[in-house]
Amino acid sequence: MTYSNSLSDDTVPLILDTSVLINLHASRCGVDILTSIPNPIVVAKVVASELENETSRRNGEEAFLRALSAAGHVTLADLSDQEFEMFFELTSVSPSLDDGEAATISLASARGLYPVIDEKRGRTRANAIMGVEPAWSLDLVLHPITAESLGAEGHREALFRALRDGRMRIPPESTSHVVDIIGIENAEYCTCLPAYKQLFARRDQRQQRVDRMLL
Repeated sequence: MTYSNSLSDDTVPLILDTSVLINLHASRCGVDILTSIPNPIVVAKVVASELENETSRRNGEEAFLRALSAAGHVTLADLSDQEFEMFFELTSVSPSLDDGEAATISLASARGLYPVIDEKRGRTRANAIMGVEPAWSLDLVLHPITAESLGAEGHREALFRALRDGRMRIPPESTSHVVDIIGIENAEYCTCLPAYKQLFARRDQRQQRVDRMLL
C-alpha cells in the first residue's frame, strides 16, 4: 500500500504540536527533515514551554527546539489576545485539550497555518474548527523531499527511530506501508504501531504453521 502524503505539493506554513517535535527529535534527523521540506515552520511558545520540563531537558528535546529557533529554522509564536480566547476555550470546555494542542489550533485557525497534530482528540477538534484534516508527523518524515535528502538507509532509520523511541502515532491505514519501509524485524520494536498485538499475533501464527510443515 502507498502512502498519500498531505504535504507533498503544498508549501503552506506548518505549525507543529509538541508530540511532533518529540518525534522529530527521536528520529535523530529532525533538523535535516525540517530544513529539507519547503514549508516554513512555526511553533507556539506554549509548546516550547511544554518542553521545559526535566524529562525533555534530559532527553534533549528542549535543546533541540531551542537550537532550531536560534538557527532560524523555526519561528516561535506567541498568542494574541484574540487567539488566547480560543486557547482558553479549548483548554477549559470538555472535552478539553492540552495546552500545546490548544495553542497550535488557535494559531493555525487565526493565521492560516496548517496544523501538524497526531493525537486523535486534537485532530478532531482542529478539523471541526478549521474544516481541514491536520497533517501527521508521518507526513514530515515521509515527505518525498525528506526521503531524497536522507537517502534510502537514512530515511528508513529516521522512520524507525521516530516509531521506536518517539512512539510516533500514525494513521492505521498507513501501517502496511510503514512496515514495508522499516522491515518486519524492526517493526517488532515499534509497539506504538496500530493494532501491534494483532499484527504480530498473525505473524507468529503463520510462522508456527510454516514450522509445523517443516517438521
